[in-house]
Amino acid sequence: MNLTRQQRQALKRVFDRKPIWDSIEIRPGFAELRPITYREFRKTVQQGYDCIMVRWFGMWLGIESDGYTHS
Repeated sequence: MNLTRQQRQALKRVFDRKPIWDSIEIRPGFAELRPITYREFRKTVQQGYDCIMVRWFGMWLGIESDGYTHS
């Protein structure tokens, strides 16, 4: 999926708003929380009808080709 420069910048601003934590299993039955990386976050982006969509703290954010971000 090709993102515009404005979409990449907006996505980075969304990522920088608040750390996103992920649970990783360190051994059977035990997990540890760690913040995800920007690259991992970017891999969650999905193509919408006329924008890209990313899940962020229980809501979907749409990022238009000009970088405008909305929920």
